[in-house]
Amino acid sequence: MAIDGTRTRRWVKDGALGARRMRYGADYNPEQWPREVWRDDMRLMKEAGVNIVSLGIFSWAHLEPRPGEWDFAWLDEIMDLLHEHGIDVDLATATASPPPWLTRLHPEVLPQTADGTILHPGARQHWRPTSPIFREYALRLTRALAERYAQHPALVAWHISNELGCHNLYDFSDDAARAFRIWLQDRYTTLDALNDAWGTAFWSQRYGDWEEILPPRVAPTQRNPGQQLDFERFSSDAVRDHLRAEAAVLAQISPDVPRTTNFMVAGNVREIDYATWVGDVDFVSNDHYLIPGPAGRDDLSFWANLTGNLAEGAPWFLMEHATSAVNWRPANTPKRPGELIRDALTHVGHGADAVCYFQWRQSRAGGERYHSGMVPHAGSDSRVFRDVVRLGAELEALAPVTGSRRERAGVAILFDYESWWVSGRDSHPTDRIAYDAEVQAWHRALLDLGVRVDVLPVGASFDGYEVVIAPMLHIVTDELRARLAEVVADGRHLVATYFSGIVDEHDRVWLGGYPGALREILGVSAEEFVPLLPGERVALASGAAATMWSERITRVDPDVEIVDTYAEGDLAGAPAITRRRVGAGTATYVSADIGRVGAREVLRALADQAPVLRGDALAAGGDLEVIVRLGADARFVFLANRTDDAVAVPLGGEILSGSAPIGDVAEIPPRGVLVVATSLDAAAPTAHPEVSAVLA
Repeated sequence: MAIDGTRTRRWVKDGALGARRMRYGADYNPEQWPREVWRDDMRLMKEAGVNIVSLGIFSWAHLEPRPGEWDFAWLDEIMDLLHEHGIDVDLATATASPPPWLTRLHPEVLPQTADGTILHPGARQHWRPTSPIFREYALRLTRALAERYAQHPALVAWHISNELGCHNLYDFSDDAARAFRIWLQDRYTTLDALNDAWGTAFWSQRYGDWEEILPPRVAPTQRNPGQQLDFERFSSDAVRDHLRAEAAVLAQISPDVPRTTNFMVAGNVREIDYATWVGDVDFVSNDHYLIPGPAGRDDLSFWANLTGNLAEGAPWFLMEHATSAVNWRPANTPKRPGELIRDALTHVGHGADAVCYFQWRQSRAGGERYHSGMVPHAGSDSRVFRDVVRLGAELEALAPVTGSRRERAGVAILFDYESWWVSGRDSHPTDRIAYDAEVQAWHRALLDLGVRVDVLPVGASFDGYEVVIAPMLHIVTDELRARLAEVVADGRHLVATYFSGIVDEHDRVWLGGYPGALREILGVSAEEFVPLLPGERVALASGAAATMWSERITRVDPDVEIVDTYAEGDLAGAPAITRRRVGAGTATYVSADIGRVGAREVLRALADQAPVLRGDALAAGGDLEVIVRLGADARFVFLANRTDDAVAVPLGGEILSGSAPIGDVAEIPPRGVLVVATSLDAAAPTAHPEVSAVLA
């Protein structure tokens, strides 16, 4: 993970972002409403317990109605009004969407798609990340805001742009081409090194001059894989460079106010490697929107878990999620009873010290008018607003949790953005497999077993984890291979799945057989991938089944145990799952897509060697997800109900939120979360010692 571990992060400045005060609020867009609504907003915010808002995110056209002509009067007024009512402000630089006059004067700032289409104004984020003209105007606005509001008493944080790269990450313009060449020269130094990395001897692609290199625009057939990967890296870095540019202006003028931008760590956003961005913000912020249906709660937990580990266990800011329905899915269903509070408290369990929504008041006009808000179209006499008020009270009761850190689990699932990018590329053995689905299958299998897990960026340290799981870890460098080998050599346990270790950092295949870079660690070699056609299914001897992927393993080292075999078809009798023993350590290879159920059985069988996989007694057999935060003098355990039924648990410790005790038992309602605190001295170890039995 490209993070300077010695860097001190500013999160809480006593009274700024709030020790002993859980932050609660929303994006606030008062410019969408007449002034008579503003006072009503203050009253309702007070009722709901709102104590922070993100302000000015899409207000550039209001702040600078004509080039160089500023109108701060309305923002002055609303900043003062919020301060008067005890509500702090996370103030945006307002650069997310340029005003109409800017793109009329400078249409060359508009982004361009791979096929040459210009993306015009009329929506948002219609700007090129590498445009020097846009950068000039954006930094001018950032400077003007910083100079005016740096000392305002309501200001507690700067919000740089908004969801950077959400709609304009991949720009194929001439500006992007020039910036891409500079990025490549910095990375490779010489054209010979670039030609080698990209394998340009194939299809007569060898470059003789840097000016010959373009972004991977639309071409007659498959584009160069190395070029595509580097353009994805460059695009993530280009938007990050804009973040850094605005942050530098703020640091110069307003050095004491922490700076952040809202990441989009979620299953529908794979294009930005947020592990490389963490060092550029003073605290991590994230936006997440629930997927409707039974899988949604585990999906939310997965991405919140990853966000907490991107933040290295420190508290972070949930900048946006939805009170109910969104507006951009094919069918936008409302949240079910209990889900608003469950979703918020699950994020808190994974380290969020702030819970905010898009947006405060549901819009009457515009593209997101059917996106829910804290105050819906129906007004304050509504189910949503009553839940909003209830959540405010719950968060107030959780004040003791603030400032605590996520307690590390004993199991890690590795997550790698670049493997996500590359494993889903065109011209692969199949287009049916999906990296995020495979990773989440193993995550859900662990939750089913009641096992606490950390979703860990692949660049983070693996030290201290008894079990490290690497699902579809497609890109493996020499350095990463050595770190994975160390897990096994240390007497710990590695589990890797199909299509792992296949390519190096340039998307070049490791030669000698699959799984490439991991062959020696796992002690097996496969000659061929055997992907399955739609409708095909291959059973394993254990009863598990593959529906998309299998492999022909032809070499098994003497110290490798065959755990499972293929039971039918051309691979009948061939190894499907293997385990190599190295002293007390093991390296397990799963060569087929066995899904959540199959993964669960592999982990259950491994529990004899890795006791951490036996699960937590607090998890009620997997009905509850156990999440732990560790404070200076208390341990806070969040028990999130994964079911649609009530779950009763024996009571111990102090209930902070989620249930009233009935005797010595607490009942967690469907889709509910129970939060219990216990003193560290009173805590007793469970099946794995880093978790305390706060409910015994």
